[in-house]
Amino acid sequence: MDTIRIEDAKNYVGQEVRLGAWLRNKRGSGKMQFLQLRDGTAFFQGVVSKEAVGEEIFAKAKALTQETSMYLIGTIREDERSPFGYEMQVKDLTVVGESEGYPITPKEHGTDFLMDHRHLYLRHIQPFAVLRIRNTIIAATYEFFNKEGFVKIDSPILTGSAPEGTTELFHTEYFDTDAYMSQTGQLYAEAGAMAFGRVFTFGPTFRAEKSKTRRHLTEFWMIEPEMAWMHQEQSLEVQERYIAYLIQAVLDRNEYELDLLGRDKELMKSYTQLPYPRFSYDDAIKLLQENDFDVEWGADFGSPEETFLANHFAKPVFITNFPKEIKAFYMKRHPDRDDVVISADLLAPEGYGEIIGGSERDTDYDYLEQRIKEQGLDLKEYSWYLDLRKYGSVPHSGFGLGLERAVTWITGEEHIREAIPFPRTMNRLWP
Repeated sequence: MDTIRIEDAKNYVGQEVRLGAWLRNKRGSGKMQFLQLRDGTAFFQGVVSKEAVGEEIFAKAKALTQETSMYLIGTIREDERSPFGYEMQVKDLTVVGESEGYPITPKEHGTDFLMDHRHLYLRHIQPFAVLRIRNTIIAATYEFFNKEGFVKIDSPILTGSAPEGTTELFHTEYFDTDAYMSQTGQLYAEAGAMAFGRVFTFGPTFRAEKSKTRRHLTEFWMIEPEMAWMHQEQSLEVQERYIAYLIQAVLDRNEYELDLLGRDKELMKSYTQLPYPRFSYDDAIKLLQENDFDVEWGADFGSPEETFLANHFAKPVFITNFPKEIKAFYMKRHPDRDDVVISADLLAPEGYGEIIGGSERDTDYDYLEQRIKEQGLDLKEYSWYLDLRKYGSVPHSGFGLGLERAVTWITGEEHIREAIPFPRTMNRLWP
């Protein structure tokens, strides 16, 4: 007898199979018990008929409690009433692990309660669907960059400097010197690009920002490609192809999960249509002012501004060429203007804001040295980075995508904490 997973049920219609599963919930009366089952791949129903299984097995089914684990033997049949489309007519069951007093009952629970029980809440429908989509996005990321000729390199998590020039760092002691949890892998990716041409890093990053918004975590994952011999416009083309590839992968592989979340798949399909609009920072400021936003040139955009701009285009949009003073030191100067840099943020529609930030990198040693000094950074800590401009520097561009922000948008979730298995925020370091 085959032991199957729920997601494979469609291949075993009419056949008797064995299944390992947990009990989500159950209902029943009289001579029928309807078991709501899960096994990590999908959710479906096991039907236990007293007439079919006898007194002993029926009594065992009736006594099951939420999250009890068990082996079930039964026949797979189609079920048009179910979103999944199949169910099991149970013949026998064996309890593997009992579950008493499971805290997350079918009633409504508050966010803090669910986050306090995140280790258990991962079993439920919403995190199940979101995190399976996250897995698809991760897999599709590797596929895309491998197809595009990129080499994956790993940047260090412990660093001696602040790549983004902020003081909001997690400090630690590294033997007898100071160290920081990495904010980004970008500077190391630039070194990799000079060795391999096209590279990407993919790893955890940390920001000690005292922010409690629905878009911020203190620990999150960044995907950061870097490309030698490439100018910004070419980089934007890579970025939009990448986003379209991720969305298409989710549409192709996660229809079931998208339906569980109630996501509009037709709307998502519209996000795969390229190219995405390009809209300058100057024009964005003008548009915002014309629509009664109190914002002046030189200001960075907050959530209301980003939401308005993305919704104005009803699809992802690149905002290009930001003021130099609000961007990182390494961004390339505009050839015709000293007050802006060749940069772009990709804003997602539906109120999700920035999901990608990128730029062409400046290649002038003296200019970068000056910018490092202006921002009060330790020149010694950046000496290795400046070396990249001394020994055969070339035009190069790159960008960074925040994985959790992308997952939040693609799944339609309201808060970024849902996009990672165990979120870390200002007030949460447990579980």
